[in-house]
Amino acid sequence: MILHFCPAADWEAAADSGTYRAASLDDVGFIHCSDPGTVHLPANALCAGRTDLVLLWIDPRLLDVPVRWEPGDASAPEGPWFPHVYGPVPTSAVVAVHPFPPDVDGRFRPVTSRPIR
Repeated sequence: MILHFCPAADWEAAADSGTYRAASLDDVGFIHCSDPGTVHLPANALCAGRTDLVLLWIDPRLLDVPVRWEPGDASAPEGPWFPHVYGPVPTSAVVAVHPFPPDVDGRFRPVTSRPIR
């Protein structure tokens, strides 16, 4: 499974249309994703303290677009690598959606449990 966090309102709009498209798809050509152990890193860098996020559990086998694992920072390839989805995500590839709240200190933590479908 790969993970993607987004505002709940964005997911609700995607659920209605059948396809999820993050703004990054137009900006950089892919949708940023993570694994359970690294999802907190971009969440803290970009969204610390936000309480309106959901976590999408995406089954990459259900995608019809490439998924490439690439360094999070191209200048530091020894750092964490992240899965990038090179196209829109059909909502049928999202096998679970859960609230993704920060801890009481406003920081996100690694995900330690599997999704309940």
